[in-house]
Amino acid sequence: MDTVTISGLHVHDDFPLAEGHGPIVASARRADSYSVYVTRSHADTERELARLVDGAQVAAVVTDEVVETLYGARLFTALWSAGVRVMAHAIPAGEQSKSLDEAVRLWNWLARSELGRRDVVVTFGGGVVCDLGGWVASAYMRGVPYVNVPTTLLAMVDGALGGKVAVNHPVAKNLLGAFEQPRGVIADVSYARSLDRRHLAAGLAECIKKGVIASPAYFAFIEEHAAALLGGDLDALEILVRSAAAIKTALIERDPYEDDLRRPLNFGHTIGHPLETVTGYAPLLHGEAVAFGMVVESRIAARRGWLPEATLERLVRLLETCRLPVHARDLPAGVSAAALIVATAKVRLIRAGSLRWVLPTALGETVIADDVGEPEIRAALAECGVLE
Repeated sequence: MDTVTISGLHVHDDFPLAEGHGPIVASARRADSYSVYVTRSHADTERELARLVDGAQVAAVVTDEVVETLYGARLFTALWSAGVRVMAHAIPAGEQSKSLDEAVRLWNWLARSELGRRDVVVTFGGGVVCDLGGWVASAYMRGVPYVNVPTTLLAMVDGALGGKVAVNHPVAKNLLGAFEQPRGVIADVSYARSLDRRHLAAGLAECIKKGVIASPAYFAFIEEHAAALLGGDLDALEILVRSAAAIKTALIERDPYEDDLRRPLNFGHTIGHPLETVTGYAPLLHGEAVAFGMVVESRIAARRGWLPEATLERLVRLLETCRLPVHARDLPAGVSAAALIVATAKVRLIRAGSLRWVLPTALGETVIADDVGEPEIRAALAECGVLE
């Protein structure tokens, strides 16, 4: 037996010859876990952030121009106080920055920096920043740790959770990406107070989705506290965000890498994502597209007799209360049924040739259907005012 000594470690070279004709089976297992901290003050956020970046020498902060102006100086100072050197890159705010071109600019920025594999990327912004920065971190040097500090309600309850990181492509939303879990997430609900009502409502759309697919109690909470949530009440927002994190992380844990594409969390997205694609990602917020998608998909369920009309009306009423789009006249851009049908066909191709629809049957209950035909889609779209 040959023994090679490397830095005091003994590596035994005793592999047998690989004889035979069968395949050599390689095995790799990975289990990730991370904590989601829900805070309500900058001081609490900075304390948790210092813990998550402990051991790093450099923090590369990916943010957007609006967030940097509002909060950047304070976050940078907190990182410096934690003994970490800070470098920052601010992208233009908006969904159009969630692109391959912007990712390449970020990789070039990191390549010219001193960031090492034991350092950390901090994504500081909304869902666009979390998705883009997370994907950049997942690929740079084959992966460096990243921490999500979401500043929009939508990101706190959805985009910053789950490790799905990606950028958009003109052909389809989130076409280029990966699965890479963050080191941790800090959701500071006090940031929501700087959001306008439209952005708060967009975040509520993803929460309403979670209530429909998983928790009647959560749905009822949003119904009862919609005014307080849209008014930025911290007590209500803290419960909303904590519950959203608990629901989403529990559902993702069952299938973190989407080996099974039958996922209730896709409710509202089978139409919502194509809607964003055909409108060019700019005029619609993601939560608005999901809200409209929930109505279309619920109408398909109701037309099949699976969803009681009273439950459908309850969903539509809550979305209307939040001023979320439930009809074509509510959309900021015109769209045709034909264009949406073509875009859903591309999603079908991406999802292994089968387009699975999450159809609610009651609050907290769904079925996954892969037999929804074009006539059904067109009929439900027509009910929502989307015609040829």
